[in-house]
Amino acid sequence: MASDKVQQISDADFDSIIGSDTPTLVDFWAPWCGPCKAIGPVVEDLAEEFDGKINIAKMNVDDNPATPGKFGIRAIPTLIMFKGGEVVDQITGAVGKSQLVDLINKAI
Repeated sequence: MASDKVQQISDADFDSIIGSDTPTLVDFWAPWCGPCKAIGPVVEDLAEEFDGKINIAKMNVDDNPATPGKFGIRAIPTLIMFKGGEVVDQITGAVGKSQLVDLINKAI
């Protein structure tokens, strides 16, 4: 079940989302990507666990090519942590929940 705490974002609203004072984790993914599907439930869990502390958003790279290009994303899933509009850290690949928790904790 998809969490209502995970926001679907596009190239058009990307800057307003990451420019927030609240740290934002963006999951760059595509529907055909197996590892993206594997990490999806973990991202949903983190949205519940860190609700109120961070924002979590997902961007479909097939529908929104400009933003992934801007950040040099060549492989998915790539998760980038933003704080004040700047990249704090990023992880590429289907990693374990503990690695994502570490990534988040560095930003909050």
